Amino acid sequence: MSNYNYNYDDSAVSKRGSRLGLLDLLSLFVLLITACAGIYFVLIYLFPNSALNPLAPNPVDPNAPPTPTITPIQLQPTWTATLFNATSTTTLVPTLTLEPSPTLFSLVPPTNTPVPTKTPKKPFSATVTYIDSTIIHPDLACNWQGIGGTVVDSNNADISGMVIRLVGSYNGRSKDEPTVSGVAPAYGKSGYEFFLGTVPILSRGELYVQILDQAGLPLSDNIYIDTYNDCSKNLVLVRFKKNP
Repeated sequence: MSNYNYNYDDSAVSKRGSRLGLLDLLSLFVLLITACAGIYFVLIYLFPNSALNPLAPNPVDPNAPPTPTITPIQLQPTWTATLFNATSTTTLVPTLTLEPSPTLFSLVPPTNTPVPTKTPKKPFSATVTYIDSTIIHPDLACNWQGIGGTVVDSNNADISGMVIRLVGSYNGRSKDEPTVSGVAPAYGKSGYEFFLGTVPILSRGELYVQILDQAGLPLSDNIYIDTYNDCSKNLVLVRFKKNP
């Protein structure tokens, strides 16, 4: 008889069989994962720009504007010059002939343009000279300055009683003095005189003398005079003469 014992424990056999079944399932699961990973890598290799590849070499931005398409410019067809008939002439439009306009004339002869009349001059005119006062006042030397003269008619005859007026400013003081011809016989029968000051001074056109009638109306223009700080010109002689 054989010494081997062929009696096996059923529980041990059942436990070994269940352990082998779990390992088989794990093996199948690993194989399935490996197959899926292989397929995934194959797809990424074939389609590198697909959405499966998280590191695509040339990803496309879906929000990017569309790439402009260059449209070539189409040239227009070649222009062909059209010849015209050079022999044709332009018909001129007839111009209108203007009718002659009537010439105006007047039966009244033109009047002559009046010539402006000259303003009549005053009855008396005057001459002005400058002399040394010692001719009239030899005792005053150069300590005197004034105005003197005579009034005569057109025949150089003395006229007494004519009013002579001195107006203006002298040495900062205003002057408005009248006198009568004939009161200063040193100058002549119709002599007159205005005393200005004891020191000759220089002035330019600040004084004027004028002869008046008995009613105070001017018989001459304003005769403007100058004064000098020169002893040889400290007397101003103004001789009024009636115009012819």
